Amino acid sequence: MVCLVTGSSRGLGKSIALALGKRNHRVAVHYHENRDGALKTAKEIDNSIVIQGDVRNNDGVKDLVKSVIDTWGRIDVLVNNAGITEESLLISTSGEVFADVMNTNLKGPMNMTKAVARHMMKQKRGHIINISSYAGTKGKQGLSAYASSKAALAGLTRSAAFELGRYDIMVNAVLPGYMKTDMGLRSNVKAQEQAVNDSITKSFSEPENTAEFICYLVNTSGITAQIFNLDSRIL
Repeated sequence: MVCLVTGSSRGLGKSIALALGKRNHRVAVHYHENRDGALKTAKEIDNSIVIQGDVRNNDGVKDLVKSVIDTWGRIDVLVNNAGITEESLLISTSGEVFADVMNTNLKGPMNMTKAVARHMMKQKRGHIINISSYAGTKGKQGLSAYASSKAALAGLTRSAAFELGRYDIMVNAVLPGYMKTDMGLRSNVKAQEQAVNDSITKSFSEPENTAEFICYLVNTSGITAQIFNLDSRIL
């Protein structure tokens, strides 16, 4: 299969790309600014390409999807992993910050889904997986923009699943849990400690476990419009 993983130069995206690559899938490693990280990820995958683009930009998204199609002729799996977070109380969150988070975490997956779905519809097959978050289901102090974007992503996931199901295109979302990636470690120490305390296992989630689950999911059929919770905190 041909797999496109956005934001795969580091963190969870890198783990997903590597796991797919180990299963002999062809992987398009996407980055926005971290080219060196993307090249390092791709170097560990036997059959890969590196593509750059801003998921917030619709024209740019069309170009990066075209580069994958031009290389391999198809896209079977899209993992919308690219995302950002900004930590601040609601009353301190500027309109610009809120818009930037929403544009990356919600508009980005929408742009990517639209661009990739056109090709998957011709193939009569495909799987789109959105990376959501516990914060989108429960809300979280200091993360109003991030939580809003991830909650909306669940709605996008289910709506897209209804529209694309007739073409045998599955659309699902995964909630990975709190991980010690660059994004997770940018949160304050109190938030990290709270995440561990709220966990049944009293531990952080591991990116590799989420990557393994996604590798399983892309090989299934008939499973769509689902939000898979891999977070050991109780919803």
